Amino acid sequence: MKIKTITCHDVYNAGASLQAYALVTYLRSLGHDAQVIDYKPDYLSGHFRLGGVGNPRYDKPLVRQAYLIAKLPGRLRARLGLRKKRYDEFRKGYLPLTKRYASFEELQADPPAADVYFAGSDQIWNTQFRNGRDPAFYLMFAPKESVRASYAASFAAPHADVQWAVQQSEWIASLDYVSVRESSGVEILRELGVEGRGVMDPVFLLPREAWARLATVPKTAKPYVLVYDFDGSAAVERTAKSLAEKHGWQIRSIGKCSYADCCDMAVGPREFLGLVAGAQCVLSNSFHATAFSLIFQRPFLTFDRKENLNARMRDLLILVGLENRREADEKIDWAAVQMRLDGKIAESKTFIDEVLKGKLR
Repeated sequence: MKIKTITCHDVYNAGASLQAYALVTYLRSLGHDAQVIDYKPDYLSGHFRLGGVGNPRYDKPLVRQAYLIAKLPGRLRARLGLRKKRYDEFRKGYLPLTKRYASFEELQADPPAADVYFAGSDQIWNTQFRNGRDPAFYLMFAPKESVRASYAASFAAPHADVQWAVQQSEWIASLDYVSVRESSGVEILRELGVEGRGVMDPVFLLPREAWARLATVPKTAKPYVLVYDFDGSAAVERTAKSLAEKHGWQIRSIGKCSYADCCDMAVGPREFLGLVAGAQCVLSNSFHATAFSLIFQRPFLTFDRKENLNARMRDLLILVGLENRREADEKIDWAAVQMRLDGKIAESKTFIDEVLKGKLR
């Protein structure tokens, strides 16, 4: 069977790359001819494009110009840097891609042939960003005779966006099968008048051993606490310093961090896996850092983001029974966590099987 998936696969973010890899790899493991649609509109090209603005907060008159001027020196360096090279190598080496499409209109005019299309996973339906307002991520380009499904799509919010509710409801209702990643997402579907299921992020579809084989292990002889902090959180800093002092660990960060002993600046998807897998403890406000901490069974603490993106992390922690964990040294019952995960993963695989066999409708 020919299957095409569409997601934000090429945005130089480890979680985005790895979830795209996971879904297409799982589908191919079932014996299907699966590919990722290489959809790259201009608004998803901002990370290394000199004139790009990915965050809508800065895409405003005057603010935009100041933002671009401030970003220019770093972007010039980054275009030639190792981090970009590692992401590009991962995309070319591990993601089976269609030809590139630069706009919804291109997709609509010449959609890649498939029997089944999957939209997802990750924040494809987050209307704070343009991808959540793009009909491509609701499969509006797919031929009517095909099967169209969402897999683990995320709104990354606790409630529907009132400004986009009517349009989202129309687009999502047009799908044959609907699944979302968070329990809060199921509630949002109900707000929109659409029925759907909750499933696991695609990274949970692959076993720990598969991720371990893919990981690039960091070169270090010293144990470390890993920091992956988007916000410069004071709580993350306090916890990292406390753990380092108590246990004699290094503080190692993904990206720039003023208090870290070691800052890994050129982290691609495989390096990200290796850093999480090798950590004594992971401190983050990242959904996928939390997810891979669970997969590799590494002690972790997850912190809130300043932006309203916390529902996805909260729902995952509730699912595994760790929503009230407050201390990094608090022992985790990994057998109980894995039992909860295994049950939900089985349900998620059943959903995919039913979509592919056409049993839901």
